[in-house]
Amino acid sequence: MYLKVHRIPGAGEVVAACDAELMDVTLMHGDVEVCITGGFYGTERAGEEDVRGALAGAENANIIGKRVVALAVAMGLVAENECIMIGDVPHVQIFRI
Repeated sequence: MYLKVHRIPGAGEVVAACDAELMDVTLMHGDVEVCITGGFYGTERAGEEDVRGALAGAENANIIGKRVVALAVAMGLVAENECIMIGDVPHVQIFRI
């Protein structure tokens, strides 16, 4: 997996994580195009515990991929039916208000 924590002054943090095999892939679904890049999702690989720790404390998260979304579901952060599918890849955004 890849992981990047975006720190936005005055707005908190956004955790971005994706499955490793999705890096530098563009997904298409109808008119929706999603480009998965290191600029947003990070350039260094992260282990499951690193991703779990980042998601546990995240105010906001943007995650894509079967493994990382399954991790968030297992943690109780999101229900599987709350994910959208881009092709056959699950994607979810989590916002804590």
